[in-house]
This record gives sequence, structure tokens and C-alpha cells, in this order.
Amino acid sequence: MINFNGTIVSEDANILTQNRAFLYGDAVFETVKILNNKILFLEDHYFRLMSSMRVVRMEIPMNFTMEYLEEQILSLVKKKALTDSSRARITVYRNDGGYYLPQNNTVSFLIHSIALENTLYSIEKKQYEVDLYKDFYITKQLLSSIKTTNKIINITGSIFANENGLDNCLLLNDSKNVVEALQGNIFMLLGSKLITPPVSEGCLNGVMRKQILALAKKIENLEVVEEVISPFDLQKADELFITNVIKGIQPITQYRKKVFTTAISVQLTEKLNEMIGTT
Repeated sequence: MINFNGTIVSEDANILTQNRAFLYGDAVFETVKILNNKILFLEDHYFRLMSSMRVVRMEIPMNFTMEYLEEQILSLVKKKALTDSSRARITVYRNDGGYYLPQNNTVSFLIHSIALENTLYSIEKKQYEVDLYKDFYITKQLLSSIKTTNKIINITGSIFANENGLDNCLLLNDSKNVVEALQGNIFMLLGSKLITPPVSEGCLNGVMRKQILALAKKIENLEVVEEVISPFDLQKADELFITNVIKGIQPITQYRKKVFTTAISVQLTEKLNEMIGTT
């Protein structure tokens, strides 16, 4: 089942032959995590979605309030009995009509949800190896900071990682600096300094990135900055980890021959779960 424009229908009800998201990638999306019938970080997700729609010049319907979208997501989750722990994705796409030039800027939306095994965030105690993906590069522009359905770099990078026995890859921008991972933002601990690339470098303006920046600034004797990360910096790092709203924090244990610790990842995960429990 999917939530299609506010009505829960079977998944085969959405015809793709004229769908602009399917034909041109003319869509934006948000993926949220639901715990105990509550959408985590709802306000951050909502405002990023609204910002994304404005960037690509979509017409925002009058009823697209935060309360309306929350209701639409939770109605599907409740219908599918997934209120304990689940992920949901809302995709907003420009309506049918036109070729590259749309006939209008009105939108429709689709929501899909699946169950998650774990409720709170946790650190998996396993090896997690990454390397650079250099076939294609992310450009330093506003479009790179929002979630559109044009994810061909992430797709080809994921295939590369799978073919080479890697758990993930790190993406570079057109200045050959490290921007993010295939499925989230990147953080690097160097001594007592925690670094993540600024959004101006082309990384996603991640919702979990925002939470981790705020939590890390509360850790005593830890300097938290947004700075450029070069590939050479990775070899000097003490710790690397990836963040996204579904996983939380994923420590990287190995980059090429360099092996990393996970102490800050564990500490931040504990603080993240504490925050969830009090909101």
C-alpha cells in the first residue's frame, strides 16, 4: 500500500507513463524515521522539504502544512501497523504534462513506509570499510544540498562499492574534496577537533547532520567545525563516521590501510538516544 495524494491505495495504482519524477527526475523527497507513532525531527524534515520545493520552483499547495504532512505519513503507518518503528519516504513530484518545460508547477505526492527492526539508534560492532568513488563528482551548488530523485551518482557509487567488497564510498566534489558518503554526511575526528564539510562544498544539508553538530558542541574539550576535508586528511584522522536519520551514526572502521576508533561515535549515539527520549 502507498499513500497517494492523501488516499491509501494499492502500489500499482500510480501509472508512470506520464509521471515527471519517473521521466525526468522532477521530484524531491524526504525520508523520516517513526518511533512510537512519532516522526523524529519532523520540523527539520518539513522545512527542508518546503525549501527543496521552492528551489526547484514547485507550487506549494495551501494545505501542505506540517500538521497535514504529519497526518498523511502517520495515517499510512497506522494502517500498515508500523507505528512502533518504521521508515517512511514522501516523494513530491511535479504533475504530468510537458517535456523539459512543465505545463504547470502543481504537485502530487506519494508516501511509502516499511518496518524497522530497532527502535533506538545503536552502533553495530562490525567492520565497515570505505574508499573514494572517483568516477563522477558532486558539484558545489544549491541543488546538491537538497534531496532530489536524481541520485545516479549514489547508484553508480553503490554498484562500485558492491563490486569492490566495500561497505560504502566517499564522494568528492569538483574541487576533489571529500563531501559526503553514499548514504549520509561524513564527520572526521582529528585530535580534539570534529570536522564535517560545510554545505557550500556540495554536501546534503542533512537533518541528522544538524542534530550531531548540536550534540557534539555539548561535549567538553571537543572543537566542532565545518571545514573542507581533503582525501589526504582521511589518513590522519582518528575517527570517521557517517550520519543519516535512519541509521543515526555509522562508524567507519577502515579506509584503505588506515584503521579508526569509534569512541566519539558511541558517545554521540548515547546522547542522540537521550535526546529522543526527552522530546
